[in-house]
Amino acid sequence: MNLFRTERTATGGEEPLAARMRPRHLGEFVGQEEIVGPRTLLRNAIESDRLFSMILQGPPGSGKTTLAHIIARCTSAHFVQMSAVTSGVADVRRAIQEARQRRALDGQRTILFIDEIHRFNKAQQDALLPAVEDGTIILIGTTTENPYFEVTAPLLSRLRVFRLRSLTDQEIRCILERALSDRERGLGGRGIAVDEEAMAHIISVANGDARSALNTLEMAANAATPDSRGTRRIDLQLAVQAAQRRALLYDKRGEEHYNTVSAFIKSMRGGDPDAAVYWLARMLYAGEDPSFIARRILIAAAEEVGNADPRALMVAAAAAQAVEYVGLPEARIALAQAAIYVACAPKSNAAYRAIEEALRDVAERRTEEVPLHLRNPAFRGAKQLGYGKGYQYPHDHPGGHVQQEYFPPGARRAYYHPSDRGYERVLRERLRRWRQDQ
Repeated sequence: MNLFRTERTATGGEEPLAARMRPRHLGEFVGQEEIVGPRTLLRNAIESDRLFSMILQGPPGSGKTTLAHIIARCTSAHFVQMSAVTSGVADVRRAIQEARQRRALDGQRTILFIDEIHRFNKAQQDALLPAVEDGTIILIGTTTENPYFEVTAPLLSRLRVFRLRSLTDQEIRCILERALSDRERGLGGRGIAVDEEAMAHIISVANGDARSALNTLEMAANAATPDSRGTRRIDLQLAVQAAQRRALLYDKRGEEHYNTVSAFIKSMRGGDPDAAVYWLARMLYAGEDPSFIARRILIAAAEEVGNADPRALMVAAAAAQAVEYVGLPEARIALAQAAIYVACAPKSNAAYRAIEEALRDVAERRTEEVPLHLRNPAFRGAKQLGYGKGYQYPHDHPGGHVQQEYFPPGARRAYYHPSDRGYERVLRERLRRWRQDQ
């Protein structure tokens, strides 16, 4: 027997909670204030019905299709919706021809909304171009992909791109609480009570996706059994079953967050790639922000490895860039590669100790003026003041190195003490010779 069932509407249909709770106007829209907040370009365009062709890009459940439906309710233009999954060039051309006739006969504009526009091939996108360019249609496309990769350059140049972000945990909570209290479209009046642990799990598993959160809540609500007082309680166990993901003891702002991150960093520092990957998996499974993880790996590469293997920082930086380019789930591979590299690299915190000691001296000791021979003689009269006088250009000397003072008088101290591990062994010997000469 199926534990979960879909709530039937009064007409006998099966409309999911996420569809019933779709905001009908901007006043109900949650999140994306930077795009549709008061006095923003897009909000003004929607409210004044002076729309333009655009791409709404963002992760699933961030509000792209909802915005399109709000526009459909607000505009006086004829609204045509099609999916790039099921539509072809013939459908596009037919919609454009009808838009031309509509404009010629009635003077009415046409908004063509294309969901998942990244699935259109070049020929399909090229068919849209003339109609967008001459204003026959106002094109609104949605995509989860990077439009600069998936939409042809000529078409993209005629569209305004709006990037929607994943919703925050607080925004997801607001949407869920609204669904629980709404008697007209939501679950209000059904006696649903959600334990805080269950709510936190649904929010965490949703990972910024409002549709996913509402679907999970609905499945749990439909499976909840009324008690003697008619209350349908959703506890953590039921939330886990509805989400089909095990709950981890992990709060992205609480103690377990810091404990897990600490274990991850210490595993990389201690040279245990297996443990590093384990803690990485724990964080990813619990819904941790991959950008946060990438930053921790970057810091570890600089602080724990440093010049013992300078490539560690390069690998970590490339992984952070990969997170921005491709996102999850694929970015997990780049994060694992970087964490493993940092864990396996020879370790040195000499660069970290050097900057800490130098900062302490700058804060506590007297700061002298920059010596004249190190000053920039680029402005008129600088040479008459002695700026740059006596400076020796290292590339004019054997080995590209010359002994001269780079500190203010009396300020010289040795901050950088390379270890004898990895590439720092080479740096250590080189600095030993240079410092002996000085």
